[in-house]
Amino acid sequence: MDTNRISDDSATVTAVAEGAPPMLRVLLVEDNAGDVRLIRELIREGSSGFEVEVTGRLAEGSARLARGDIALVLLDLSLPDSHGIETFQKLHQAVPEIPVIVLSGLSNEAVAVQAVHEGAQDYLVKGEGDSKLLVRAMRYALERSAVARQLSRYAEELRRKNTQMEADIEMARELQLCFLPQQYPVFPPDTPPEKSVLQFSHRYLPAAEVGGDFFTVLPVSSHSAGIFICDVMGHGLRAALLTAVLRGVMEELKPGASEPAKFLGDVNRSFLSILRRTEETILATGFYAVIDAQAGGIRYASAGHPSPLRVDRQAGDVTAVRGSHGPQGPALGVFEQAVYAEGRAPFKAGDFLFLFTDGVYETTSKDGDEFGLNRLRDVIRARLRRPGPQILEDVLAAVQGFSGARRFEDDVCLVGIEYAAPWPEKVNG
Repeated sequence: MDTNRISDDSATVTAVAEGAPPMLRVLLVEDNAGDVRLIRELIREGSSGFEVEVTGRLAEGSARLARGDIALVLLDLSLPDSHGIETFQKLHQAVPEIPVIVLSGLSNEAVAVQAVHEGAQDYLVKGEGDSKLLVRAMRYALERSAVARQLSRYAEELRRKNTQMEADIEMARELQLCFLPQQYPVFPPDTPPEKSVLQFSHRYLPAAEVGGDFFTVLPVSSHSAGIFICDVMGHGLRAALLTAVLRGVMEELKPGASEPAKFLGDVNRSFLSILRRTEETILATGFYAVIDAQAGGIRYASAGHPSPLRVDRQAGDVTAVRGSHGPQGPALGVFEQAVYAEGRAPFKAGDFLFLFTDGVYETTSKDGDEFGLNRLRDVIRARLRRPGPQILEDVLAAVQGFSGARRFEDDVCLVGIEYAAPWPEKVNG
């Protein structure tokens, strides 16, 4: 008969017959015969659900654990081949998934506490407590270990999902950047980009990896360009998806892009018909302008969007394209029958048009002050002789200096159009 195993054959037969849970194997690593007898007896008195195996050395215990089928370890820290905290460390490193209860003498209780800090489920002082205390500690150790394994699986699954989500967001970011104009139309057609009458520049800074600001430039005719800028409510993935929707809508409606008011109305209706399939209220502000590079001038329509600023370098002034009494319609995605009126503004050789979203001027300082439109005008007015791309960079630097932060709280989109030179007389419209 194997004296190192405790098993009640009749109890096992009865448990199997009644469909009870199988016996749980416990490995007792203990070299003191008296302690082995005591622990066996306590386990037998406290529960019939455990089957105990005994080894007297750490090496033997490690070999037995390697064969599997052990649910719990009761570990003495003072063994012939190992002593102290290293006993637990070696065992735990070999089988970190198996719960361990440390058996401690009064002289090394502090070491037992250290073992618990390093991963042991519990510790028991030899000679103290009864069968109920021992069995309760064993069951709690098994339950805590099971919960820890489940949490570990959840954490690993969450890490995998986060990794996949990060990859998806990175792809979304790259796709969104691809949606922005990679090259601009030139006027007159077939002109080298550096000789184009209209020179375009932009800066796009989403608050997250992807954003809800969007702009595009459309060649409306051989001498006219359409510029659309919008700001979808919110930011992040949902807003980014809606900018992709708007881009698709604009591509579909591009044949009618020469009439700003009608075009903005068509965009609104198409956008709203798509939004109705969702359960949330979503809106976007937008501004659409058509610039005639041959005759000069801007025709525009606005859907609740901040007015672009026109830099008149000859007069040395910066004014809103849409003045205080200029036409302003409702935001996109609110009213199906929204009507947008067309406004007109001057735009001549030497002028610079600055379009933007509210993230640039609603930025706040550490004291809670808003940068505001007046400061935005002042920054541009102080630099109006500089090239368009430099003005955009200077605006960003000024706002970041005001806020004291490198990142913006909201998405920021800046678009600049330089009326670089008069239309060549030899080119017909």
